[in-house]
Amino acid sequence: MSIGTRIATQRKLAGWSQVQLADRTNYALSTVKKVEQGREPASPALVATVARVLKVEPEELTGTPYTETIEADGPLEGLSDLRAVLTEGQYVQQVQPEPLDTLFAEMDAINKLYRNDKGRIALARLPILLRQAHGAVREAASDEDRGRAFSLLSAGYVTAERLFRRFGYMSLTTPAVDRLEWVGAQANDRLYAAQAKVKRARLLMYLGATDVSLSLVEQGLDDVTGDDEPAIAVRGYAHLAGAISAARGRRPDIARAHIAEARNLAKRVAGESDAYGTLFGVGNVGIHSCAVELEAGDPERAASEGMALKLPTGIAPPRAGHHWQDTARGWLLAGQPTHALDALNRARKVAPQQTRLHPSVRETLRGIAEAERRRNESLASFAGWVGMKI
Repeated sequence: MSIGTRIATQRKLAGWSQVQLADRTNYALSTVKKVEQGREPASPALVATVARVLKVEPEELTGTPYTETIEADGPLEGLSDLRAVLTEGQYVQQVQPEPLDTLFAEMDAINKLYRNDKGRIALARLPILLRQAHGAVREAASDEDRGRAFSLLSAGYVTAERLFRRFGYMSLTTPAVDRLEWVGAQANDRLYAAQAKVKRARLLMYLGATDVSLSLVEQGLDDVTGDDEPAIAVRGYAHLAGAISAARGRRPDIARAHIAEARNLAKRVAGESDAYGTLFGVGNVGIHSCAVELEAGDPERAASEGMALKLPTGIAPPRAGHHWQDTARGWLLAGQPTHALDALNRARKVAPQQTRLHPSVRETLRGIAEAERRRNESLASFAGWVGMKI
């Protein structure tokens, strides 16, 4: 089912009319009608707001994770073990560790796999690394080694949260951030504590709690110390999270202020920083700037600026993919379904794994089909590729 159909179903179960849903979410009645009819893609902000007022999980509206599509590429190795690591908590079953330098090198390799849209491989390799890192904490011969082991664990739980989001297992992101906060407080790298607050702010944004989200962003910014590239990257990442949270909370002025701060910081970063999983740089700021305009209600501007944006060579494929997905949604809302499909094909080309599993892609495809109302082989082929029929 589409998100619109799921919204309509949950609305009717609550005994509400479309007028009542529009009133309680503060969205226009015309928007509610278009979303339920599949003529307009449901924005992440609308999904979060509707889920909150109907008292359901956002996943009940998005239908994620898309297990059939995931399993079409084979079993998702590492998922059950990574879930077990989270469930075991502080009692995690430890594994005899390799030397810390070897474990840090493996963490870097896993993060590069994630960055390059190889999330399946990264997921398969992460659980054993986390168990070894917990073992390294146990066997630490000095406070320095213990702090380094906790820093390694922090990096691991940052990536765990990102992988759960990538594959649509949103219910597992919260315990991953819980663990990140615990290990980050004991790491010898204090930036992980700040990063943990920003990660939680992102989760709250997903749930529509933008006021608390923005408060945590500010707390995270206050916790960032230092002026080297890693500190700049975490600070910039926080501003980008604040920008999207403010835009979804319908506070465009605050969103644009965060973008301006991030843009100034990005000038001081060479290329794209891999620090703390931020992928922060000039390109990422440009992508978020377009996204803010889309979330703030100016899809034509977002799509036009998105098409004109020159992405840096070597930018992380999933970031570029997300940009083209947003651009596609902007074009559809601006009444240009052909341009929307072109943008989706760009997303598919640069980041196929991420594109295939993103909820907005399916919503945009349905909107394109509704707008064109005629057989389109390219559209049908794309829909079949993501595992849906239109």
